[in-house]
Amino acid sequence: MSTRQDVRVWSPPISGITEVLHARFTDHTYPMHTHGSWTLLVVDDGVVRYDLDRHEHGAFRQVVTLLPPGVAHNGCPATPHGFRKRVLYLDPGQLGERLIGRAVDRPAMADAALRRRIDLLHARLAGPGDEFAAEVHLAFVAERLRAHLTPSAVDLRPARDPRIARRLRDLLDERFVAGVSLREAAAALHAHPTYLVRAFSVAFGLGPHQYVISRRVDLARRLLAEGMPAREVAVAAGFYDQAHLGRHFKRVLGFSPGRYRAAARSRSRGTAAAGAADPVTGASGRP
Repeated sequence: MSTRQDVRVWSPPISGITEVLHARFTDHTYPMHTHGSWTLLVVDDGVVRYDLDRHEHGAFRQVVTLLPPGVAHNGCPATPHGFRKRVLYLDPGQLGERLIGRAVDRPAMADAALRRRIDLLHARLAGPGDEFAAEVHLAFVAERLRAHLTPSAVDLRPARDPRIARRLRDLLDERFVAGVSLREAAAALHAHPTYLVRAFSVAFGLGPHQYVISRRVDLARRLLAEGMPAREVAVAAGFYDQAHLGRHFKRVLGFSPGRYRAAARSRSRGTAAAGAADPVTGASGRP
């Protein structure tokens, strides 16, 4: 059987995740080994057979696998075509030592909501600029993992706290260009990160990351209309680069920054581009 290995490894610039691994193996067999971090594994294709604390387990698409730090495990493909996996190596403090024994007893979790949140987290980690969103997803992933390991210890109900929601909004308004991490916000407001996100979402109907992106896109619109080049707008509005600006601008408004700027120029010259056919201004001629 021919060997095939496709591997991508990187360390994201957010607290709590030491490393990300995306890999495709056909015939690699891991020997018994340990990690100093929590290993959060999802399998996208194939099946991984592994031993943990002298018990045999399987990792496949329908389950999320959590391997605790300091506990020996191995791994090998259970089918001839191998497996494709994505792994988050979580800082030991994300879940704590007291949950290691519980994770050894039940490393596999059949939880579709947790799997979706992990997928979203991987997507946010794939490129620069969305660290705040990645922090939000990581906080919810860690919370749900703790709920699986200590079901009676975690309250997953929506948080109704307009006061703390307004305080978070004020903080985001002050720093939406420079940015603020979820950990910094939690420390400043003396609240748990997931409580903050839930309270904000209940109060305002969108998450804090979406709110920040909305504020940045609004600022970008104004700067583009004033004639600033898109590459400068991206930095001035708080985006990582022009591609990051373009991705979020189009997702929010449905068209690119370049198209918006061209329509804004035409409108300022009083041409027909500001009429009903203009996807930016609409029939009223207003943005």
